Amino acid sequence: MAAIRVPRLGPGRPRVWPGHLVADKGYSTRAIRAWLRRRGIGATIPERADQIRNRLRKGRRAGHPPVFDMHVYRLRNVVECCFNRLKQWRGIATRYCKAAVTLAALLMWQ
Repeated sequence: MAAIRVPRLGPGRPRVWPGHLVADKGYSTRAIRAWLRRRGIGATIPERADQIRNRLRKGRRAGHPPVFDMHVYRLRNVVECCFNRLKQWRGIATRYCKAAVTLAALLMWQ
């Protein structure tokens, strides 16, 4: 998480923190959510089933569930499908070649 850099469209240093993070259930931990909150980064991360059960078991002491926007999370599917289509190219799946990724992306875009 500390190695995230967001490229800037114009001149200048890259931004250090993104404005919003969309991640899968693997990143649904209290430590990651606190880290994002401290830095003012919005997060769309679904809760794992065991976290939901524990929160419900604790009752009022557990607090509110984290905010989750289903419409924003659905946009994550676009990125996942793009990675899936890029990996169908054999050369990209076995080794990373920047020129091959660019060529595959251009051919997919048509």
